Amino acid sequence: MDILIWVLIIASFAASFASVIFPIIPGPLVLWIGFLIYFFFVDGNELSIFFWIGAVVLTILLIISDIIANSYFVKRYGGSKWGERAAAVGVIVGSFIIPPFGILVVPFVLVIIVELVQKRESQDAFKAAAGSLFGFLSGTAAKIVITLIMVIWFFIDI
Repeated sequence: MDILIWVLIIASFAASFASVIFPIIPGPLVLWIGFLIYFFFVDGNELSIFFWIGAVVLTILLIISDIIANSYFVKRYGGSKWGERAAAVGVIVGSFIIPPFGILVVPFVLVIIVELVQKRESQDAFKAAAGSLFGFLSGTAAKIVITLIMVIWFFIDI
């Protein structure tokens, strides 16, 4: 039984990392499922209060890192609010179209289209699309680092 529980815990951690490539997987949720499986089925007393507080704070950062990074870079590169929204939709749609490359290509193309429809210069539309790409990549890097910190902290705490 212990082996099955640990397989589920490790699988939830792996699924959390897979959510970076497949955004349809709720990364923070599956990460917490692993924590809670350990808490309820192995030994809940081993995880300190500092771990739980840190996990909550890091989870909040994990959730908003994508939003902040994407919004920041699209704005910084001159994109509109509609461009920001198109980038967000593009990430979701792109995860189903030629994964994992779709999550890079689809938002880029959608931002260009949205910015051109709003009568922007093609050079400005391309800059906004590049901003969405940089935002996605930086948000992804932040998600990987934060998830890695949480998993390592989990194993150190137990």
